[in-house]
Amino acid sequence: MNTLTYAIRFIVLMLLGVLGAAMAVVFMVSTAIAIGVLYVVARIKGRPFGVRAYWAQRQAQRNGTRTYTGSSYNDPNVIDVKARELH
Repeated sequence: MNTLTYAIRFIVLMLLGVLGAAMAVVFMVSTAIAIGVLYVVARIKGRPFGVRAYWAQRQAQRNGTRTYTGSSYNDPNVIDVKARELH
């Protein structure tokens, strides 16, 4: 009886492992497809595709709309709140 219980547990564990591996493969494939679509769209629009280009674009947008000077943003929607540590 013990052998049968261990065999059933082993089969269930193997099924869960195979199912998890299959889900990981599906996730990787869908991520690769999404990156491919983003690459094609970037090439069609004539923009570079990559982390550095994305980061440079985000920095340019941030510097164009909000500039950080000292202790607050130059944005009327940002509220400057002073905080202190409690010991």
